Amino acid sequence: MYKLVFFVPESHLEPVKTAVFATGAGKIGDYDQCCFETRGLGQFRPLAGASPFIGQPGELEQVAEVRVELVCDDHLIRAAVAALRATHPYEEPAFDSWPLAGF
Repeated sequence: MYKLVFFVPESHLEPVKTAVFATGAGKIGDYDQCCFETRGLGQFRPLAGASPFIGQPGELEQVAEVRVELVCDDHLIRAAVAALRATHPYEEPAFDSWPLAGF
């Protein structure tokens, strides 16, 4: 089992979650589409050569974003990350994944 955490602008929250859930991620027992969301402010500065969805190269940008946390079976994590990358509006989406210890 993996934990997948990603950050997405509020404007694209539902499409990205839908794509990730479509892979089977977010299932806990007899429940699916399970996640936890936290709203916050993301900050970044696109460097020269970047093609940012929001902002301009060289300028500091802050965006209202949502942190989404969910679990994902081992055999689905690659598909979940691929779905995240395919639907996320950012050129380089921020995400983390790590294996969970089984108890």
